Amino acid sequence: MEFETVLYASDGPVGTITLNRPERLNTIVPPMPEELEQAVAAANRDPEVRVIVLRGAGRAFCGGFDFSGGLEHWGPELSTNGRWDPGKDMITVTSQFTGPVPKFMSLWQSPKPVIAQVHGWCVGGASDMALCADLVIAAEDARIGTPYSRMWGCYLTGMWLYRLGLTRAKEFALTGKPLSGSEAAEIGLINAAVPFEQLEETVRSRALELAQIPLSQLAAMKLIVNQAYENMGLKTTQLLGPLLDGFMRNTPEADDFIETAAAQGVAEAIKGRDGPFGDYSQAPADQQPRREHVIRADGDTTSRG
Repeated sequence: MEFETVLYASDGPVGTITLNRPERLNTIVPPMPEELEQAVAAANRDPEVRVIVLRGAGRAFCGGFDFSGGLEHWGPELSTNGRWDPGKDMITVTSQFTGPVPKFMSLWQSPKPVIAQVHGWCVGGASDMALCADLVIAAEDARIGTPYSRMWGCYLTGMWLYRLGLTRAKEFALTGKPLSGSEAAEIGLINAAVPFEQLEETVRSRALELAQIPLSQLAAMKLIVNQAYENMGLKTTQLLGPLLDGFMRNTPEADDFIETAAAQGVAEAIKGRDGPFGDYSQAPADQQPRREHVIRADGDTTSRG
C-alpha cells in the first residue's frame, strides 16, 4: 500500500508499520492518524500476519503533533477565518472519522497484538499513540513524556492513567517530566527496555514468539484484558481528554506560547516551556536520546551514525 507518512510491509507472520517522516522526527500531521488506521486494517486483512510491529524511521519513534508553521497542518480542522472555532474543534476531536484518538485506538482494537518499538523521542501525542499498543519495548535511552502537561495540552488516549497507578499517574500528569526507556520499564509504564543495538532483534523475537500462538487465542486474551479496562471508563476518559486538550490549547498562556512559536520559532517556545525544568530538548546531551541511534526505513536494520 502507498502512504504519504507511513510504510507498511509484512514478513511472514509479522506486519510492520513504520512512521516515515524522519526529517521531522516523525511528528504527526494529517494524514498520519488515518494512514496508521489504514495500515492496521491492512495487517488485519492479511491472513499471514499474526503480530503487528509499530516503529519510527530515523532517530525517533515520534516527536508528537507537529505544530510548526502556525498550526498550518491543523488550521482548517480547528479554526474559522483564522480564529479557533471551539465547535469545529469539538466535532473534529470527538468524531471517530476525524479525531486522532480513534485512529490511535485502532492499535488497541486490532484483534492481532501490536508491539510498539520505541527509540529516540516518544513525546506528547506520540506517547498517547504508542501506549495504545499491547506491548511496548523501548531502547534504554529513549525519552517518553508529555511536555504538554505544562502547556498546551491534556492526556488524549488516557493510556498513561490506565498503565500507571494513581500515585504515579498523578506525578507525571502534574509535572510532565520525561522518563528514559529504562525508567519507564522500571515503573511499569512499558514492558521492557533494552540497549538500542538489541531493540529490533528483541522486538522481532517477541513478535515471532507470539506468532506461534493460535491467532484466535491471542485475540481472545487481548479482548478480555481490553474489556476490563473499557469497563473502567476508558472511552469516557478518551472523550474528556481531547475536549480538555482543546481548551488548554486556547488559554491566554497557550496563546502566548503559539505567538512565541510563530514569531521566534518553535524551538524558542519549547525553550521557554522546558528550560526551567532542564529536560526534553533543554536537557544535557547525556539525558537525551543518542542522535546516532537510527532506524532505517528501508529494512529491518539499524545504523550508528
